[in-house]
Amino acid sequence: MTENPWSWSGRLTLGTVLEAAGVRIDDILAIRHTYTPDGLTGTADLTPEKVLAYTRRQTHRNKVPATAPPLWLTFMADGKRRSRFLTAYENHGPVLSKETAEHRYFNLRPSDLLSSLRERLVVEWSGDTINWAKKGGPAAGFPLVEIADPAAVPFPGFDRVIIPFTELQDMVESSRYRAWQHALSSVQGIYLITDQSTGKHYVGKADGTERLLGRWRRYAQTGHGDNVGLRRLLAGDIEHAAWFRFSILRVFGPDTPKADVDASEAHYKDALMSRTFGLNRN
Repeated sequence: MTENPWSWSGRLTLGTVLEAAGVRIDDILAIRHTYTPDGLTGTADLTPEKVLAYTRRQTHRNKVPATAPPLWLTFMADGKRRSRFLTAYENHGPVLSKETAEHRYFNLRPSDLLSSLRERLVVEWSGDTINWAKKGGPAAGFPLVEIADPAAVPFPGFDRVIIPFTELQDMVESSRYRAWQHALSSVQGIYLITDQSTGKHYVGKADGTERLLGRWRRYAQTGHGDNVGLRRLLAGDIEHAAWFRFSILRVFGPDTPKADVDASEAHYKDALMSRTFGLNRN
């Protein structure tokens, strides 16, 4: 008889939980969502309706197999490889009448499977996070990281935000920072990045649909946020981004004209002389 690695190895895994729930491993498909501009854009989209609509629509020939398992477990990226369980669905097969040239649709129905662990169960995804859909065998080996209610981090107010880069990476993804994410996704603004190793400043803006959360998420992903001066600074050492500290200089409502946001950005660049002595290049 083949030894079951997640039952006898002494470590807790997703397979341990599924086995305790009486679920056949081969019946499982695990899906890991991330926030994207054309999908789930932020925590405000994590409603049952939007998650279901996003999950059931799949492109042709993506990571979801044509003959998909009957039980789907959906997770949300929760910082690095951490993946927090959202909900489960029963898969009743493809809906051929809705299929388009770009997308196929599955008849997914909400399931009570692991319902007591929704948003509480956290596993560590495999190193190849680009493979966001995993069949039961590989998924069963995911280490269990946490079963707990997330400890919410209160939002301090726009004028009191000071957050280091290492914490920023967690803030933009983790559900513990949901209050931050809601606040930052609701406003445009002028922000300040300080290189703590030199004291040099970078003044930036977040406008339009991107808002502050979207702009800062890009920094969390790249370190430099696609800015010329910061890109040059990090070209030789991407780890230098750990020295960055983020704060907010001014916020604007979502309907504020772009010209007003641009004028404020220029003012702070002049006031802080970030073009002359800092990291701004324009």
